[in-house]
Amino acid sequence: MNAVLKGRRRLLLLALVIVIGIAGWLLWRAASGDASTPERQAFRQTFDSPANWTVGEAANGEAQIEDGRYVMTVELSGDIFWGSAGRTLADGVYEVEAVALEGTIDNGYGLLLRIDHDNDRFYMFKISSDGFVYIGLCRDNCLEVEALVNRDWFASEAVNQGLDATNRLRVVAAGAQLTFFVNDSEVGQVVDNTLAQGDVGLMAETFTPGGLRVAFDNFEYTPLQSN
Repeated sequence: MNAVLKGRRRLLLLALVIVIGIAGWLLWRAASGDASTPERQAFRQTFDSPANWTVGEAANGEAQIEDGRYVMTVELSGDIFWGSAGRTLADGVYEVEAVALEGTIDNGYGLLLRIDHDNDRFYMFKISSDGFVYIGLCRDNCLEVEALVNRDWFASEAVNQGLDATNRLRVVAAGAQLTFFVNDSEVGQVVDNTLAQGDVGLMAETFTPGGLRVAFDNFEYTPLQSN
């Protein structure tokens, strides 16, 4: 599918995503916390236990720890689901391994950065199992979504396509400059000062029938060294 058609389909499904997803977002937000001072220590999460990551069921999906991985399941077409770590982070390198296990390849899964729970805003970095990338800013529970690179989803050879294909997502966040990598290949760079710090999250979404199960592992955060 070309990027134009993929983008149009996502616009048509946006209203459905909003209606289905808001209840789940609000439930999961209540389980997360925001502190005013960002953490300065590196940490790694191998998901042998949930730690502070939100787990459980909501109206639009569920997230559980399974075999040392953080597994998200979304059942309905046009649905989106996310959970967060309950930490406040700022400048640093964010990395995670992700693999779509089952379901449609017309999907989206990835990282949420600098989540502002009070105002329902965050940066979104996601890929699809059919080889596309999206980098954007979500405001007001995604009632307003702004693509920050290429105006919408765009095709990238950096994405390992298909189910059971592992992809490593990395973001280097240095003030207003955000640089995005898939499997060590740079796929976009953004200068945006909307959000300076916040929680970090993981997300999964579907656009066509078939559901989706995505597993995340080896999340790492490394703060940038101060000059």
